[in-house]
Amino acid sequence: MKSYSKAIYTAIVTVTIICLLGSYIPGLHFLSKWCTPPVMLFLGLVYALFCGQPYPSTNKKLSKVLLQYSVVGLGFGMNLYESLASGREGMLFTIVSVFGTLLIGMLIGRKLLKVDKETAYLISSGTAICGGSAIAAVGPVIKAKPENMSVALAVVFILNAIALFLFPSIGHWLGLSQQEFGTWAAIAIHDTSSVVGAGAAYGEEALQVATTIKLTRALWIIPLAFATSFLFKSKDRKVSIPWFILYFVIAILLNTFVLDGYPEFGKVISSLARKCLTLTMFFIGASLSTDVLRSVGIRPLIQGVLLWITISIGSLLYIYI
Repeated sequence: MKSYSKAIYTAIVTVTIICLLGSYIPGLHFLSKWCTPPVMLFLGLVYALFCGQPYPSTNKKLSKVLLQYSVVGLGFGMNLYESLASGREGMLFTIVSVFGTLLIGMLIGRKLLKVDKETAYLISSGTAICGGSAIAAVGPVIKAKPENMSVALAVVFILNAIALFLFPSIGHWLGLSQQEFGTWAAIAIHDTSSVVGAGAAYGEEALQVATTIKLTRALWIIPLAFATSFLFKSKDRKVSIPWFILYFVIAILLNTFVLDGYPEFGKVISSLARKCLTLTMFFIGASLSTDVLRSVGIRPLIQGVLLWITISIGSLLYIYI
């Protein structure tokens, strides 16, 4: 059975790459039409649940590396001044929403549902900033147990998968503009991967707005980790800095001031980045196993859902007002 699952895994990845590259070949554009982020995430989820994980470490590494390269590549398709203008309002709201989400999350987790302190804080941090990246940065600072890390990551991962399918549909149903949807997705969806995937599914402008705001939001990992070390009285104050965010900013600066006379170069790089992102969705979906589902207790999941609904509705009201 394991050999069959490996063969299927390899076949899916190979066919996906061929189809994505088909958009560059005249007459083969139709091949890439079905390769969208939601479709690839769904394919990865189905594969994981029925075939397991034949390459768990490789799959995890590919999803992380490809996501980071994809985000940096997207920077070559953005202009600094346009990005700042499109994301200014979302950046201002980020400050309020980060602290508000942490507070509400701890109230729901600790006071309402009696979730243990470590798990409640990890879920709140992941929801407040950028999902798995925030949890991975904060976990070592509070010396979180492996099982608490697994539960928090599983909750965030499951909600991310749901968001990638659900948010674009809700956005169209509510008639949100590209700017409004990009802002909403960046604030209400946990992980950068799902934010970028949802933005790409909604439109080019939504993708740019969502990516800019989300990566600005992700910078709060650093002050959060330092604040957490004092809150939990931890002597270990090592902070995991997401360096790819810096490279993303550098890519935007290069595209704005150095490659301004060569727009085609930036378009090619950002186009390849979007295709890598689509492929990344399969690897992320394939990371969800039955073991991960079993590790999610009902109370942490309820905390994650209630907090997610609260921040989603709150940010949507902010956008409308």
